[in-house]
Formats: sequence, structure tokens, C-alpha cells
Amino acid sequence: MSSKKDLNRSLSTTLRARSALIYVVVAFLTILSGYPFYYMFMSSTWTSYQILESLKLYPGPLENLVNNVNRLNARSEFSFMIGFKNSFIISICATALSVYFSALTAYGLKVYQFKLRNAAFSFIMLVLMVPAQVSITGFFKLMMDMGLVGTKWPLIIPAIAAPGTVFFIKQYLDSALSHEIIEASRIDGANEFYTFNRICLPIMVPALATQVIFGFISSWNNYFMPSIILSKMKDKTLPLMIAQLYGDRYTDFGQIYTGLSISVIPLIIIYVFLQRYIIAGVSAGSVKE
Repeated sequence: MSSKKDLNRSLSTTLRARSALIYVVVAFLTILSGYPFYYMFMSSTWTSYQILESLKLYPGPLENLVNNVNRLNARSEFSFMIGFKNSFIISICATALSVYFSALTAYGLKVYQFKLRNAAFSFIMLVLMVPAQVSITGFFKLMMDMGLVGTKWPLIIPAIAAPGTVFFIKQYLDSALSHEIIEASRIDGANEFYTFNRICLPIMVPALATQVIFGFISSWNNYFMPSIILSKMKDKTLPLMIAQLYGDRYTDFGQIYTGLSISVIPLIIIYVFLQRYIIAGVSAGSVKE
């Protein structure tokens, strides 16, 4: 009996040690991932000279933050209103198109049985492997021939083709959508779009919310494509305007950190409202029946 108790005590001690180690690792990774944002917010309350003078890990006077914001608004190459408006229009439209049409594509690959279904899915995965930089020359030439360079459309319409989003939602549907539901809807006389919009989309909510977060963040922070397509001040997004704050001889880091801090506020709001779906979407999408 005593040996059995000793064994149980030893196992309990080992499990507690492993749990403690896991908590330590998770806490370390949390601090490591959150530190850049913390440093960015703290630096936005200091002047450029104070930031360069020493590491600032505590907030400065509110007056510094107000001065940084006022100096930002006074710059001709920067406008919060224009940047926010353009970033919101592009990000919301691109995210909506990407998520809806990717869900529609994933639904077709899941529900319909046709000869080239596996080939189509393989092609989508192949496109996922190709970086955007490889096709940028042909894409820019196409947009120029269509007269769309300098407009927001090249940053919105191509979002319809999002292979990564298709793959994620397809994996989610493999574990969450039953063919019996689709067949029952068809027997009741519902057409395919009614079945998709009224029955399947509610089932996809965790996966859709997860992709809304990732898609919105990706579009909001996108710098590469807008820097090539957009040239006029009235069309530029926040990342483009913030990039222009870096000077050849002098850079005001207080203004840069202030601009970055304000630009991430919409991302934080989106995450706060949708973060409860992330774990459900990722865990369900990673398990296949």
C-alpha cells in the first residue's frame, strides 16, 4: 500500500511540475509577444529625443502624446481621417469578399461530387504556395491595361481569390457540416443559395469570424500592394502614410509610435469582439471526423 501511495505521490508531483513548467512557458511567450505592443504604446507618450535617450517602459506625460498627435496632423503627408477612411474601405470590402466567396468555394468543394474536385482543391493549394511578389509584375501590367492603377479596386476585387481562407473553411466544414442537413434542405425545396446563406453560413460562424480577424488584419497592415498601386495622397492608407514619416536626415520616433499606436486600435477592437470564436474555429477546423 505504501509503495502505491508513494507512486501516486510521485506522479502527482511530476504532473504539478509539468503544469508549472507549461505555465512558465506560456507566460514567457505571452510577455514576449505582448512586449512590442507595450513598448509601442509607451513610446507614443514620449518625444523623439527622450525615446533615443533611453528605453522607456512607463508612460510619459499626456502633454507629449497630445503634441505628437498635433504634429502628426500638421504634416502635409499624413492625415488620420484620410488614412482611416481608405484603410477601412479597403479592409472591410476585401475581408467581406474574401470570407464570403471563400466560404462559397469551400462549400462547393465539400458538398458537390464532381470528377475534378480533388484536382481543383489541389490547384487551390498550389496557388497558396505562390508568393504574391512572384506575380506582381503581371498583376500590375493587367491593372494598368484596365486603367485601375491609382484606384482602390486592385486592392479589393482580387481578395475574392483567397486560397488560404478556402483551405481553412474547407477543413472546418469537413468536421462541422453533415450532408444530411444539405439533403434535408433540398428535399424541403430550398435552392442552393438559400441552403448556403441560411443554413450553412450560421454553421460556419466560428471559422468565418476567425478568418475575418486574420483577413482584416492582413488587409489593414498591407503595405506592399498599396505602395505599388496607390500614388495620390487622397487614396493612401495608414501604413503608407506612416512609412512616409521616416526621413532621410531626421525621423521623429514619437510621431511614428503615435501613428502606429492609433493605427492598431481598430485591430484591437475587432479582436476583442471576435476573439471568442478563434479557439472554436481553429480547434474545430483542425479535427477531421
